[in-house]
Amino acid sequence: MTDPLFQPLTIRNVTFKNRIMSTSHACGLEEGGMPKERYQRYHEEKARGGIGLTMFGGSSNVGPDSPSVFQQLYVGDDEVIPYLQQFSERVHKHGAAIMCQITHLGRRGEPYAGHWLPTIGPSPIRETLHRSFPKEMDDDDIARVVAAYGQAARRCKEGGLDGVESLGNSHLIGQFLSPVTNKRTDGYGGALENRCRFGLMVFEEIRRQAGDDFLVGFRCAVDEAMAEGLSQDECIEIAHVFERSGFIDFFNGNYGRMDTLLGLAVDNMPGMASPIAPWLKSVGAFKREVSLPVFHAARITDLATARYAISEGLLDMAAMTRAHIADPHLVNKLADGQEDQIRPCVGATHCMSPQRPVCLHNAATGREVKMPQVVARAENPGRRAVVVGGGPAGLEAARVLGERGHHIVLFEAAPRLGGQVLLGAEASWRKDLSGVVDWRAGEVDRLGIDVRTSHYAELEDVLAEDPEIVIVSTGGVPDIDWLDGVEHATSAWDFLTGGGAVGEQVLVYDGTGRHPALQCAERAATAGADVQLVCIDGEIAVELTYAERAIWKQKVYEAGVTMTQDHRLLRIAKTGNRLTATFANEATGAMVEYPADRVVVEHGTIPVDDIYQALRGDSANNGVTDLDALLSGRPQSQGAGFELHRIGDAVSSRNIAAAVYDALRLCHVM
Repeated sequence: MTDPLFQPLTIRNVTFKNRIMSTSHACGLEEGGMPKERYQRYHEEKARGGIGLTMFGGSSNVGPDSPSVFQQLYVGDDEVIPYLQQFSERVHKHGAAIMCQITHLGRRGEPYAGHWLPTIGPSPIRETLHRSFPKEMDDDDIARVVAAYGQAARRCKEGGLDGVESLGNSHLIGQFLSPVTNKRTDGYGGALENRCRFGLMVFEEIRRQAGDDFLVGFRCAVDEAMAEGLSQDECIEIAHVFERSGFIDFFNGNYGRMDTLLGLAVDNMPGMASPIAPWLKSVGAFKREVSLPVFHAARITDLATARYAISEGLLDMAAMTRAHIADPHLVNKLADGQEDQIRPCVGATHCMSPQRPVCLHNAATGREVKMPQVVARAENPGRRAVVVGGGPAGLEAARVLGERGHHIVLFEAAPRLGGQVLLGAEASWRKDLSGVVDWRAGEVDRLGIDVRTSHYAELEDVLAEDPEIVIVSTGGVPDIDWLDGVEHATSAWDFLTGGGAVGEQVLVYDGTGRHPALQCAERAATAGADVQLVCIDGEIAVELTYAERAIWKQKVYEAGVTMTQDHRLLRIAKTGNRLTATFANEATGAMVEYPADRVVVEHGTIPVDDIYQALRGDSANNGVTDLDALLSGRPQSQGAGFELHRIGDAVSSRNIAAAVYDALRLCHVM
């Protein structure tokens, strides 16, 4: 029986070879607003990997008063056309279709970005997320912007693309549609038909300039999910209006709102805190009421869910955008019977960080110009390698060396592979993080790597393997010895792994802005403690992505945790049967004391590098990684003896993405 995901779909004159797509998003690889080589290679990899349709240019701006506020493309002049021509040629040669999203941000822009022009909107209602007070559009503004949409679509057609879509939800077209943002009393406001007028004018102009042999889609809300916003019934009624116009060919369904951090993190682009495909039922209900094809993306991270969505008629194209960031070759792997080798999207939302589109555990994504998505076999395979440490850095090093065809022994002191990831996955909403370890453990097993758990590697263990390569990835231990009164402190790791009473009053100090302190605060509150979270930063979770920050803020508020920012922990002292923690205000220097039954301290880690230091004298390179060679993608120099390198937290306290990147860029040329 043919897999529903491999059924072709034809819309107008375009046939998509399968039902899997990637939706447009701001991937962060633009250069001066243009999609140059890095941008193109990122999408080309998905086409090479078998995808049916890749959309790009999340929120590509059509005019000068729609500024780039999250590294968008600019399709507002003809400079973009040659790049689009290169781009479409790259993608089409692999049999995939390619489309661009064009838009005007309206009030979602920023008045101090780009040309410093005032933002515009149907009504002068501020968006708090992007902080602009928009100018109410007059007839001249409307005519100018409508023309700009049409011109942008014409450029996309001249660029060889298969079509465009325009984003409605929370952007300018959606701002006219929603009664929350449209308070006009003229022909563009009030009744639903009036609120549709601007969008209809836009799509009519797009069709006029792009012609009938070009796909045109509407990425629209299926439910705004907010008080006084558009209900699902109203969204369906709007869809019928646009269908009857004959200007559009498909809908791309969005759920919720985009004008708040929580709306983005929970509704619009849900991560691991949300169920798989949380809005599929709503989008399916929308599809039942419309006649045009419907696309949708929101945490469709696995092929089983995508297959269900297509086979049950809930969608016509299943958008696996972040799944392709994790593994751009997932379609080919499915076709080749290698579904078990697909690197899973764990929903960490690291691809939404300022470094986007960097995946938490695929370091090649966004770096296709320098890093391989498929690791090639070495010209001289069979080197003997030892990896010490089985966290994400060590597992990635072992995996990459295994793909290169080398013989590897991996030592891990703990009974299980995974390192700190195992702790992180115990948080209430981060269980899917275990996929980072599980996938690598499966790959290591497939590659036949000799894994020795519960084995604390000593110098003689490593040397006994007569290695040519040694990678030390032993991680770190909590950094709290600097603290005056450290004997009274509980490290975040000990708190998360320890048993016994939590304490009635727990103080958690966050000196990093990462996950562990927040996880400790959540655990203490769940156990019934009165919890105070004190942060060195001015806001919680400052080192995390905005989506993670929004979720943690929601969780700690719901747990009733008291939060104090801008304070640095100085010391802990015992006062009777209790503890007193002394802090300095980062802004004023004023001292403050807080009592507690237990003080939990998170301050990152310091390297565990005893084995590395012990091996340096016997190594060919004295344990020094040649940074020039590393950054240029050249092999490290080889002398007499073994190469010795350390990676991940065995070097310094960082995150999973850094650990995985350390391993890939070092080992893929060994």
